[in-house]
Amino acid sequence: MKKRLIATLLCLALVPRTYSQSLPDLGDSASVDLSPLAEQKIGMQIMRDIRWHDPAYLRDAEIEDYLNTLGDRLVSAGAGAGLSFEFFGVNDASLNAFAMPGGKIGVHAGLILAAQAESELAGVLSHEIAHVTQRHIARMVGQQGRTGMLMLASLLVAVLAAKSSAQVSQAAIMAGQAAGISSQLAYSRDFENEADRLGVQNLSAAGFDVRGMASFFERLQKNSRLYENSAPAYLRTHPLTADRITEMEGRVMQMPYRQVPDSLDFQLVRAKLRVGKQVSPELLGELEASVKREGASAAAHYALVRAYLGARRMGEAERAMVALRKLAPSSAMIEGLEADLLLARGDHAGAARAFREGRGRFPQSLRLLYGEATALIDAGRPAEALALVKAEILTTPDNGFLWEVRSRAESVLGLRLAQHRSLGELYAIQGNYAAAAEQFSLAQAAKDGDFFEHSAVDSRLREVRALLAEQLRERREQR
Repeated sequence: MKKRLIATLLCLALVPRTYSQSLPDLGDSASVDLSPLAEQKIGMQIMRDIRWHDPAYLRDAEIEDYLNTLGDRLVSAGAGAGLSFEFFGVNDASLNAFAMPGGKIGVHAGLILAAQAESELAGVLSHEIAHVTQRHIARMVGQQGRTGMLMLASLLVAVLAAKSSAQVSQAAIMAGQAAGISSQLAYSRDFENEADRLGVQNLSAAGFDVRGMASFFERLQKNSRLYENSAPAYLRTHPLTADRITEMEGRVMQMPYRQVPDSLDFQLVRAKLRVGKQVSPELLGELEASVKREGASAAAHYALVRAYLGARRMGEAERAMVALRKLAPSSAMIEGLEADLLLARGDHAGAARAFREGRGRFPQSLRLLYGEATALIDAGRPAEALALVKAEILTTPDNGFLWEVRSRAESVLGLRLAQHRSLGELYAIQGNYAAAAEQFSLAQAAKDGDFFEHSAVDSRLREVRALLAEQLRERREQR
């Protein structure tokens, strides 16, 4: 009964989405605690839903690259080393960050912009990482019994519904009224103190300024009166008291002072978020004035290039790019911006070359990889794009974007079996097993492809049909 209740509540967290996927087995029905395996399964499902269906998900490979680089640095320095984490951006101006089961950590754009130093942002991430490594969500569920299960459902509603749907938001309110959402979403004082202590330790071990964590939390508290509902979202789910700040400050005062400069990518990510997709004349004027000041930063020049590019003022964008190149060291984001200028000029071959050269210097950049693959197709070189993504899929088979690009290249090349197979893999990654089965059936019926390709398609079709049957069975049980 308890296991069924959790499954039902998780379904509530996802309604009215018709694409809700089959729910994970949450373990022994005699226990309301979450096993590490159950946490991983729940986290993977929520992340899949967010990545493919939530409009608030920040679809920006550069920002996600940066968050994961920063997060991995913190994870590897502490108790999280060896655990699976995933960091992603949320396109929301509010000050918030949240940890979900399975090490999925979301960061609102507003929080990144509010951080005045990279150590401040790292401090928030380090705090969230500690919530994961100490399994605070699972422990809350275990300690609070049935109310803990309602809390978990409310947490999922809060994360997934947010402002995107009035109907889902109403469901969140109803669930919150039943379980006391305002209190159940908040970590306990003990959990917060534990996350503070471990967060500071990890922050120091990763080479950041530990004072950044305390200063950012203190500034959040002082500025809370400026926000609706009396406090930023982060403070509503992470209760912040004067005692907590005092304890944190006392802890960091005992540690050696370390002045840590911000990374260039931290500055560039904030500049990109500030510019956004649509540039107002007022912002463009501010950016033009900022680069004229003595000692203007590389980030200011980068923001101006992006603003000119967004306004389609190509000549000015290219001149600003020359100035940026003279001022800034090499960066994957600057390499990508230069390639974007070539794309805007219609020079797809030149852009593909720029992306490839950038990848030679920054081989871990997904943004440059995606850019090169799509530019190659647009340049009329789909075979090269196909070879590129095939090699990458061998190491990251769950990357839906690569399967999408692969299917596009195969379509241009007239490879029907391969194209439908790639689309089937894409839909399977999204959890849409019905559409995946349809694509594998089309691949099965294709006239091209050799014996081995058809055998692989037959095998995958059987696997996907089994997953679809399980998904449908669990949906029937949840009614």
